[in-house]
Amino acid sequence: MSNRENKKIKVSFPHMGSLHIVLSSLVKSLGGEVVMPPKTTKKTLSIGTKHSPEAICLPYKLLLGNYIEAVEKGAEAVLMISSPGICRLGEYSKSIKNAMEDLGYKIKYIDVDLYKGKFFELLHIMKAVTGNNNIIDVGKAVLLSFNKIFILDNLENILSYYRAREFETGETERAFNKSLKWIDEAATGKELQEANNEAISEIKKTQIDENKEVLKVDITGEIFMVLDPFSNQHIERELGRLGVESKRSMNLSGWLKTAIIPKILRKGETHLERAFRFAKPYLTRDIGGDAIESVSDVAYATSKGTDGIIHISPFTCMPEIMSQNIFPKMRLDGALPILALVLDEQTGRAGYVTRLEAFVDLMKRRKRQLIQKPV
Repeated sequence: MSNRENKKIKVSFPHMGSLHIVLSSLVKSLGGEVVMPPKTTKKTLSIGTKHSPEAICLPYKLLLGNYIEAVEKGAEAVLMISSPGICRLGEYSKSIKNAMEDLGYKIKYIDVDLYKGKFFELLHIMKAVTGNNNIIDVGKAVLLSFNKIFILDNLENILSYYRAREFETGETERAFNKSLKWIDEAATGKELQEANNEAISEIKKTQIDENKEVLKVDITGEIFMVLDPFSNQHIERELGRLGVESKRSMNLSGWLKTAIIPKILRKGETHLERAFRFAKPYLTRDIGGDAIESVSDVAYATSKGTDGIIHISPFTCMPEIMSQNIFPKMRLDGALPILALVLDEQTGRAGYVTRLEAFVDLMKRRKRQLIQKPV
């Protein structure tokens, strides 16, 4: 047996939007083995909640549930996100490791602190996970995965445009879900471009009402909650059903530019750089989590004339509580309508949908008033 095969381990990672697709194809392309955790469900949340501290936030409970289900499926190692700064995310890795050891799971924990070494740290992690020590292979695989992230985020935007205008509810999302498999299976840059073109064509087959009056909403908040459909109760699908085109201010490609891609290789302003510029005078420094980005996203959306913005955060998340306390002042200063949603495992779907419907009605009335207002 080769040295490379000796080092190969069955690795898993949590769900967070489309991140699992990118990580899975990255590990597999380097000869590694992936144990995909089951799709996040109420069972996942129940498992995570049972073994979590009572006051911890929803993302932690879901991550722990994902890890436990993955290990039960045979995972021998898990990738665990670590982060510096004033946010409980920095303690997730230690806390989850302790919780799983208390439950008797004997696995390998691989901390992913991408802020420590950025791109080179990612290369090191992939070598450790797959046993592939060929830096050229690893580099190519990582760059391909980066391109998949940018493509998936763009497809999400196209999905949102068509979903808000479709005649048959669900048609666009079915086309999008079909295209995810093509992106996942693409093993080269050429195959990825072909998959992307095919995916766009598939989504654009959807019959839409191009003259439909559609509202536009930006979604911001804590990044896990914004990206993960289970956590936010499929908010973008619900908004599409209500004739609203949504766009995430927080996304994986924006995080990628900020956290991993070296400044010399990226074009334009990153989300974090824009955040420090637009958050003034309400917030002048990073207070943890995604708070400064959330405040700045309200100011930015107001400046470009969006119809409204939705802020999503987990219950007990202190940085996002701080940002929500700044929103009233921003509204007094002329900011667009803001809907702040605080979610946990107790959030009921009926009341949640009712709040979305009421917010959409509010934006419609405001838009009509602005149109009728004399110049």
